[in-house]
Amino acid sequence: MFTNHPYLTKGVNERIPLLTQLFLWNLIEKLNEPKDYIQFFYLTEENSRQKIVHKQEQPEYQREYLLDTEPVTETVFVIDDGSYTTMLLGEEY
Repeated sequence: MFTNHPYLTKGVNERIPLLTQLFLWNLIEKLNEPKDYIQFFYLTEENSRQKIVHKQEQPEYQREYLLDTEPVTETVFVIDDGSYTTMLLGEEY
């Protein structure tokens, strides 16, 4: 899972900084837990830094990260349907 060519939507491309996109892809790649087909990322600002909460439902997993990068407030999903792996904004789901 999550070994397909990665795609992202226009919304992600326009609203999520490239460094943040790369960080999210890396979090999935380095995840040592069994991976659920959908990964959740909740992006908020905390003390002028980017806060990222990474979650999945099965098996339950949650971690938080703070980055020194341009903060945005968005919900991002990464979905692997077996053929494609797509990063999209929550509103595009």
